[in-house]
Amino acid sequence: MKRHAFSNPAQIEFFALVWQPFSHPFRLRAGDVIRMNNRLCRVIRVNASAAVVIMNQPARVFKTRFDKPVQFQPPPAMFRISSNSESEILNRRTA
Repeated sequence: MKRHAFSNPAQIEFFALVWQPFSHPFRLRAGDVIRMNNRLCRVIRVNASAAVVIMNQPARVFKTRFDKPVQFQPPPAMFRISSNSESEILNRRTA
């Protein structure tokens, strides 16, 4: 019987690390409310590359040429951040 160079008779047991990924590998999750630039934002979608965040914009108020005040609400701003971003999560429940 031929002995291999990597076998060691002093080693009596095999040791291995078993790596199991987290059930939620990303820090942010869909539905989280976070704070960015002192404004509240909601996380819409999270995947491996980015988290899609939506932020309401303030209402714009101005006066027309005839001194009549006009107000309108712009649509929410949507942007992407890292799914592992270190932003403050406000509504995360701890189990």
